[in-house]
Amino acid sequence: MRKVQLGLVKPGDKVAKPIFQENGNVLLGEGVELNERYINRLQMLGIDFLFIEDGRTTDIIPEDSIRDETRKQAVNTIFQTMNSFKDEVVTKGRTIAPDMGRNFRSVFGNIMQDLATRPNMLVNLTSIHSMDAYIFQHSFNVAVLSGIMGIAKGFNRNQLEELGIGALLYDIGMTKVSPKLLTHTGRYSNEELEQLRTHPKEGFDILRKYHDISIVSAHCALQHHERFNGSGYPRGLKKDEIHMYAQIVGLADTYDALVSPRPHRKRYTTSEAVEFLFAAGGTFFDLELIRLFCNHISVYPVSTTLLLSTGQEVVVSLNNELAVHRPRVRVIKEADGTMPKSPYDIELKNELHITIVKEL
Repeated sequence: MRKVQLGLVKPGDKVAKPIFQENGNVLLGEGVELNERYINRLQMLGIDFLFIEDGRTTDIIPEDSIRDETRKQAVNTIFQTMNSFKDEVVTKGRTIAPDMGRNFRSVFGNIMQDLATRPNMLVNLTSIHSMDAYIFQHSFNVAVLSGIMGIAKGFNRNQLEELGIGALLYDIGMTKVSPKLLTHTGRYSNEELEQLRTHPKEGFDILRKYHDISIVSAHCALQHHERFNGSGYPRGLKKDEIHMYAQIVGLADTYDALVSPRPHRKRYTTSEAVEFLFAAGGTFFDLELIRLFCNHISVYPVSTTLLLSTGQEVVVSLNNELAVHRPRVRVIKEADGTMPKSPYDIELKNELHITIVKEL
């Protein structure tokens, strides 16, 4: 299969990986043949790329770090929980989601089981979802990325659980923010910005009331917008004043936001997001934490289409954990525009004279 920008998809192309709705259910399943109506609908939902079947790359299968069933269950739990906090009239005066700690402990346990079966620690999150599903899928992705970071830092089981629950629920304060601000496309007014910046404290106030959720997990909500140089909010904390869990969640939050399409901008490519993070080292985030994080990110995920300095178009066929910037690639178009008689692979880690120009 091959990852393709939606603008390059044609009627008759077949979906190779499912596309998800906001509650985690499948919007379009594997094998569905696309037509103009489907393509227009995907565009309206803010989906900018998808995986399609391609005879030249049938053996290239991007393996997500997490199973679809694990993702569906987790996103649905996040969806149901966050929606239960939105209606203040209904929820006033009673305990909302009384089993929240237990439920999210189970959710993160399933994530960790999936990560434990991975042959390496290189993260590849390949799911596609509508823009309406962003906040729920985003929280899930942040939890996966945070879990990988916790493992890489050698956290014990209890620490991983505290980090994971904090990462799954770090944005719960957004339920107290006007929905209009979440789909805002222009510059925020000072009043709007002030309201948006209340969500870390709102989230902390929600989570700290639950006896089965650790107070350090709640600090992931409170501190995930604090920055290493003190320029963040709500308290302007610096360096080690920010809890390590919150530093990890804040970094994962920033990365996944960059590589996701937003109402006000296009998504960053993975390589562009990695460059952004390194530029933020020592200012927004601890540089050593960034290095550790980027060592576990697929800079060019499997099935990504690239342009090489040779003029050839290629599809990433295999990532190398020891050389994340130099994947194995499948040539699908030669520099002169012709198709190879038989597609062949190039091992970029052995061909140092060839550089990657850009993602297509």
